[in-house]
Amino acid sequence: MVGNTESTRSADGIRAVISGTYSTGKTTTATALSIATGLPLINALSAREILVDLYPGRRFQDMSAEELMALGLRRFEERCRAEAELLVGGSFISDGSVLNEWIYATVRRKIGINPGASLWHQVLKIIAGIPFAPFFGIYTRAFGQVARIHAATYYTHVVHLPVEFPMDSDGHRPVSERYRKISDRDIREEFARLDIPSATIGGSHVQRVAQIAAHLGLPLVMPAGDAVVQAAQTIRASREAVARRIIEQQQSPSVGERLRLATRF
Repeated sequence: MVGNTESTRSADGIRAVISGTYSTGKTTTATALSIATGLPLINALSAREILVDLYPGRRFQDMSAEELMALGLRRFEERCRAEAELLVGGSFISDGSVLNEWIYATVRRKIGINPGASLWHQVLKIIAGIPFAPFFGIYTRAFGQVARIHAATYYTHVVHLPVEFPMDSDGHRPVSERYRKISDRDIREEFARLDIPSATIGGSHVQRVAQIAAHLGLPLVMPAGDAVVQAAQTIRASREAVARRIIEQQQSPSVGERLRLATRF
């Protein structure tokens, strides 16, 4: 465990972010930590949950820049609302942060808006996006300014989870390993610039929960192992429900439709 400040010894006013990129175990760790410590959990809707409501039937690899921006803004709005509601109590554990949605947008700007799609699909998207690149840059910079101010105002601690696990092969991850590597680096660097007390903690889910609780000075109301089991059951049920909705909505686009979707930005 590597931290840059002393751990606090009171749960009052702890607004801790469990940070990291895709498939680093954020949701399991944050949910289990909430259960184990009794602190409320900020659990904004996942990209998949938002997708089935915003754009029913749309595949991640077919999304346009406009649709991806709408998805990111929806997640940002959800998270800000949930955090504002829990500020009354003074403390929370957050699964991810407002910086995630912004960093994910900046990385797409660097390597392409559909990094999880096939190579030919990505090339077509890059070509189609050339006229829009200047605006996309302006948008991401403006988004970043707002996200930074929010993070600096609301968060008291950051725990970053490194990339230790392979990406979940559930067929719905709209990213690549290159995307994961770059976004992991950028998230860490942005939090460092904000000078929020931080630590990087790895290991199994049980080890993480125990170490994070100790780092934050939070007593456990449930053993870490039991909390991880309960968290895994809760998350599995939620993801299965979303997966069923995706299957119900999804349709295989024709060759012509795939080409049309691939050539729009």
